[in-house]
Amino acid sequence: MKERILKILIVDDEEVLTLGYSKCLIKVGYEVKTASSGEEAIKLLKDEMFDLVLLDIRLPHMSGMEVLSKALEIDPDLIVIMITAHGSVQSAVDAMRMGAFDYLLKGFDHEELRTVVKKALDMYRLKREVSQLQENERKNYPDIAIFGNSPKIKYIKDLIKVVARTPKTSVLIEGESGTGKEMIAKAIHFASPRKDRSFLAVNCAALAENLLESELFGHEKGAFTGADRLRKGRFEMANHGTLFIDEIGEIPLATQVKLLRVLQEQTFERVGGSEPITVDVRIVAATNRNLEDLIEEGRFREDLYYRLNVVRINIPPLRKRKSDIPLLVDYFLKKYSTENNKKMTGISKEAMDQLMKYDYPGNVRELENIIEQSVVLGRGDMISVRDLPMTVKGMRSESKKVDPFGEGIFIERVEAFEKELIDQALEQAQGVQTRAAKILGITERHLRYKLNKYGMK
Repeated sequence: MKERILKILIVDDEEVLTLGYSKCLIKVGYEVKTASSGEEAIKLLKDEMFDLVLLDIRLPHMSGMEVLSKALEIDPDLIVIMITAHGSVQSAVDAMRMGAFDYLLKGFDHEELRTVVKKALDMYRLKREVSQLQENERKNYPDIAIFGNSPKIKYIKDLIKVVARTPKTSVLIEGESGTGKEMIAKAIHFASPRKDRSFLAVNCAALAENLLESELFGHEKGAFTGADRLRKGRFEMANHGTLFIDEIGEIPLATQVKLLRVLQEQTFERVGGSEPITVDVRIVAATNRNLEDLIEEGRFREDLYYRLNVVRINIPPLRKRKSDIPLLVDYFLKKYSTENNKKMTGISKEAMDQLMKYDYPGNVRELENIIEQSVVLGRGDMISVRDLPMTVKGMRSESKKVDPFGEGIFIERVEAFEKELIDQALEQAQGVQTRAAKILGITERHLRYKLNKYGMK
């Protein structure tokens, strides 16, 4: 399919300069239109779709700043590059605060113009792709949001519907790793009036302490070594949408103060900046730690905790809602069968029994990994016990396992230990008894005797 030609609008009242810019950009394959005034530019933007606007700050009648404001009202995703003289750099910086992508100082050569335009259009493409992905996710999300019919999950689903209707209410999600905290946050977002706006996530545990503040609030050019340009933080990018802050307990105390101010006043400054920035963002925070314990230890602010904990959602671990496992298995089986182009129609009763016995220390994330692995390595049209990983089909389920070092008479513990060793050796040897015997350091005849004794096939 032929790629669409990208369309650029140049707004400048100096005809000689406009002609030069146009020739430069047409030469590398862009479609270009021009306007000599702000009024003409606004009319074109209302009548046609443009990918990028080159906008002179100094225009007759209507200033470039006014044009920028009206242009972003027409298309909030429009990429705008300001053109300015050396004496108006501050105006260009102010324009970037309003939403302009970048600025060029008059006197730039054609190579610089092409470079900045290409960079800006790459950003435009990325934003459009992200918007499309978000739209697809929004459309599909109600079908895949939260699986389960256990009483606890039904309660959470009802709670999501209630809190989604109040788009400014902060939510605190508690649960072990892998229980699906981000999934709950997305369900809240897509059920709320903010559903057509951005959903952004940041994991506090994944970022170094000195980077987290910049990631959340952005930074000004020159704020620290390596800050070679202004950068918006997650709060600005999530404006009018939802920001999911995972592992909130890992935020350092100094950053907690700034986060508290955003919750109270909806304003903050970028790192290295002094101008207050106002945003309208719903915060959904998540933790796998007990924040009340962190408060007692002096590592989490009590006032921030109460600001976050307006509505609390506690997700139970998978081992406490095993009735949800079949629904989850069915979804993951269909998902990974399609992704891997495999025609797996289901799962055997024996394999499902094993999955129901297992205790899932990694919760839903671990179950998903187990099904993906079983689909990839599966040799039939159904997942069987042999396709399951050793952690599931061995002697690893807490509910039925005989602990060799636990209670019970001596012979029971010895036999349990032997069976687990044999099972592991056979798994490692892919069922070949000669190899399994060698791994165990016994003869093949001795291994066959043990298999018969314990009824192991």
